Amino acid sequence: MTNKYNQRFPKRYFTLRYTEEEEGGFSGQCMELPGAISQGDTLEELKENMKDAISLILESIREEADNQNKKSLIIEV
Repeated sequence: MTNKYNQRFPKRYFTLRYTEEEEGGFSGQCMELPGAISQGDTLEELKENMKDAISLILESIREEADNQNKKSLIIEV
């Protein structure tokens, strides 16, 4: 997923904890952004879906800050 957020900030790494589901496929959660959860039929699909979920949450945080006339800064640690 490419959006204005991805174009403005450097690449970051997130920790994904995943579970293999009994009925098939995988579900996962980003440890740094607990609201970022997703699923996929394969680990690769889960990984791609998580990238989208993380991007959407980060963009939402930025838009909320912009709407409140607050500045935001994302740093790499």
